[in-house]
Amino acid sequence: MKFKKLITVVVGALAIPFAAIAGEDSQLTVEGQLMVTSVAAPAHMENVDEIFSGWVFRKDETQALQMDDFDNPAFIFIDKAIDTFSKVEGTAGKACVSCHESPEVFKGLRASMPRINSSGELETIPELVNGCRTERMGAEKWKWSGGSMAGIVGLIGLQSRGMPVNVNIDGAASSTWDKGKELYYTRVGQLNMSCANCHEDNYGNMIRADHLSMGQINGFPTYRLKNAKLNTIHGRFKGCMKNIRATPYKEGSDEFKALELYVASRSNGLTIETPSVRN
Repeated sequence: MKFKKLITVVVGALAIPFAAIAGEDSQLTVEGQLMVTSVAAPAHMENVDEIFSGWVFRKDETQALQMDDFDNPAFIFIDKAIDTFSKVEGTAGKACVSCHESPEVFKGLRASMPRINSSGELETIPELVNGCRTERMGAEKWKWSGGSMAGIVGLIGLQSRGMPVNVNIDGAASSTWDKGKELYYTRVGQLNMSCANCHEDNYGNMIRADHLSMGQINGFPTYRLKNAKLNTIHGRFKGCMKNIRATPYKEGSDEFKALELYVASRSNGLTIETPSVRN
């Protein structure tokens, strides 16, 4: 009888919506730099008035990890990427530093990505990295979400930390953005869910033992306490699709790239937090 009562209490508790946002009144300051973690929603977002960084939804102790680079576990991988930046690889006998004086030259890049290139194609940072490796260094491509790629993308993103996200969705980008928006709102998988069902309709509510965020990607690559590594944007997309029992698109696919453009545009106005810390 006691056991049955306990089950009733637990189920009842899980059914209660927790719409309050964990750190709504908190401020994210990293190394003395104040980040924008909430701002009026971009004009193209029809169903939300205000957007919040994923940091806002985390517990105090998780938030604190991101506020100090010494405590932020992501910097283990960033430090390794700094070494990789100077490492000679490939048949051309070059390293990243052979063409790029230092990681600082990439300041501002992360805030505008993904973007349409001069050929009219949508490009992402992993593609730029692999393009340099194969065309300039004569080295092998890295896996999209491999450790080396995540580290370098994190290092590149760090240079834009504190800068506002400003992803262009007009002109040549508009058709791809429309495709990404369609993917965001399309229900898929055995659970028949879309990205919007969690990150627009239910953000701030509890799912299992965690708050649902708005799914912002301005902090990626992000260190997740769950798997103790840097996680890429497409890696997270893939994980979400698996969670709803859907067959994921391939990392680097046109589908995930379009989705990245759309989701990135939903962060316009927030600041880059790379590398962030999440659950």
